[in-house]
Amino acid sequence: MKRRKFIKHSSLAVAGLGLGAWACNSPEAQSNNDKKAPSKGGMFFKISLAQWSLHRALWDKKLDNLDFAATAKNDYGIEAIEYVNQFFKDKAKDEAYLAEMKKRADDNGVRSLLIMVDGEGGLAETDDAVRKQSIENHYKWVDATAYLGCHSIRVNAFSSNPDPVAAAAAAADGLGRLAEYAAKSNINVIVENHGGFSSNGEWLSGVMELTAMDNVGTLPDFGNFCIRRENKDGNPWGGPCVEEYDRYKGVKELMPWAKGVSAKSYDFDENGNCIETDYERMLKIVKDAGYTGYIGIEYEGDKLSEDEGIRKTKALLEKVGAKLGK
Repeated sequence: MKRRKFIKHSSLAVAGLGLGAWACNSPEAQSNNDKKAPSKGGMFFKISLAQWSLHRALWDKKLDNLDFAATAKNDYGIEAIEYVNQFFKDKAKDEAYLAEMKKRADDNGVRSLLIMVDGEGGLAETDDAVRKQSIENHYKWVDATAYLGCHSIRVNAFSSNPDPVAAAAAAADGLGRLAEYAAKSNINVIVENHGGFSSNGEWLSGVMELTAMDNVGTLPDFGNFCIRRENKDGNPWGGPCVEEYDRYKGVKELMPWAKGVSAKSYDFDENGNCIETDYERMLKIVKDAGYTGYIGIEYEGDKLSEDEGIRKTKALLEKVGAKLGK
């Protein structure tokens, strides 16, 4: 769908759903996206570590969530982290547990950037009651995000409705209502290209234009651009990918709203280059967008150990970052 047509029809859909109030800037919203984070080694960005890079170690109980901050600092020399709620799913309202997480990060001089939230419902569901429940499910994670000192909560703009226009209107409402709640704590609500419609850069950038709130943004991921899988239930993760969006085009489309960037990696060649993504080309897109914040390592491969995958991704980011300079 062409951009102008998409926006026109989405705007009509928003008006039809009575959602027009969200298509304006929130007066309370404050952007806190680390765009001015000081860089090291002559790079235009700083490096953070996404907790999903260690998901196998965490699932296998070889690493405890409470030790993640220390692991990032002591094993990899990384001083900023991105949490995944799946590893402390029942702790969103546990102040003692959150206090210990915060203490351990602080003790190690590690900055907590965001929480990636899964399993709480899609914010682009077109059923009003379902979407409302999804929004409310995220409140506790907004509160936890603020308690830990993070700047953003990463949410999913999933929808079971196959109509992209209706889903976009619902996404604008869901994100807008959650962002109004999050703005009270100076928290951003950010969407990653994470399957389904959200992996279509044009669709998600259109949703950003439609929502138009200061504390709503994106988390462009170098991967995750599968927009359709071979399955019957519309599961964005079930079945092999049969339609993929151009990752370079997608990242470029999402960068104007980026409040974080995710450096996805799976495998590397003998020269240490990522096989599935040209990091020099991708990082140039990020730099050209004027972004100077954190780029999070998110290794998901299975040919290397998680430890080696993290180290290779970090080395590649540093090599290319130094080449592109400040």
